[in-house]
Amino acid sequence: MTAAPDLRARPAGAASAAFSPPGVLFAVLGLASLALPFVTLRANRIVLGEGLAPWAAAPGAFVAFTLAAVVLGLGLGVQRGRPWLRFGGSLLGLAGIVTLLALALPYLLEEAGDLARVSPAAGFWCLALVLMLLMADALSALRPGPWLRLGLLVAVLGALGLVLASGALDRLSIMLEYRGRADAFAQAAWRHVALSIGSLAAAAAIAFPLGIACHRSGRLRRAMVPLLSFVQTIPSLAMFGIMIPLLAWVAATVPGAREVGIAGIGFAPAFLALLLYSLLPVVANTLAGLDAVPPAAREAATGMGMTALQRLRSVELPLALPVMLAGLRIVLVQNIGLAVIAGLIGGGGFGTFVFQGLNQTATDLILLGALPTVVMALSAAIVMDVAVELTAPGGTR
Repeated sequence: MTAAPDLRARPAGAASAAFSPPGVLFAVLGLASLALPFVTLRANRIVLGEGLAPWAAAPGAFVAFTLAAVVLGLGLGVQRGRPWLRFGGSLLGLAGIVTLLALALPYLLEEAGDLARVSPAAGFWCLALVLMLLMADALSALRPGPWLRLGLLVAVLGALGLVLASGALDRLSIMLEYRGRADAFAQAAWRHVALSIGSLAAAAAIAFPLGIACHRSGRLRRAMVPLLSFVQTIPSLAMFGIMIPLLAWVAATVPGAREVGIAGIGFAPAFLALLLYSLLPVVANTLAGLDAVPPAAREAATGMGMTALQRLRSVELPLALPVMLAGLRIVLVQNIGLAVIAGLIGGGGFGTFVFQGLNQTATDLILLGALPTVVMALSAAIVMDVAVELTAPGGTR
């Protein structure tokens, strides 16, 4: 008689299949981050200070509660299934480290002196990065639609705004830097938006028609694409440097140029440099989108009696639009980052705080410029991704 199979036996690897390899990696990295200094207590804004472990940052009961939330959040990310639970775990972990940071401020500053500063240390930043990677991994498994992604972005930014508006982090060193520069920060934010989005709009107005013309003329294409590629190879610092003497000469020799704001330093050279960097991605993606239009669609439009302009407007551009918008996405994220360098030549933007902080060896002043730039770039990338998906065929769901 044949023995009955053992139904309790599990196939090899079944246990490991219940766990997500990225989740396990994030959990290990997150737990290792707990051994790093969580906050830094400094006598003033520029000295190095003393790094404190998470359990030394606040009273013991509060530390236990917040660290339990962090560990639980990391543990929820280990499992392979239930991506919404893994997403919730990342939010729980982020809430835990922010709460611990808020609790550390009054505890550490109570008797530290009026000039003392508390800043997030390596442990906080590593945990924040690990938990955000865990969130991204969960979202990739969820595959949310464009409108849900946009809603999640609004919710996350809204939660961040509520935390900052609550005053729980007001005594954090970077918030003290902001408080003394609130008006300058608002001006820098508007200037950064004007540089990045303004140069994007100007590039779109120039590069979309140029890309269409290059698609129609092979000779123009062979001339313009290598030229724009060469411009793209110029290092950013060198490009900003080239703009200074060029526009200084224009301001000195062209009547009325100085009156409209053209000068060797300031907004104009930064804007022009960003515009030049923006042309190649937009032209290249316009060409790629138009090249990808099916020949059958063009033939059908011609067979219906459409002129070349009608075919371009009604058939080719709508089909090429997602690829063209992808080029704008590349440019927008690129320009948000490159606009930081405008602070070196008086162009304003968040780079002003970055370079001021470098000159003063004030880390939190550097972060005051760097962190908004990162948030702005990530938000712009998500919004443009949504726009690309919505304009794709069937993307209105």
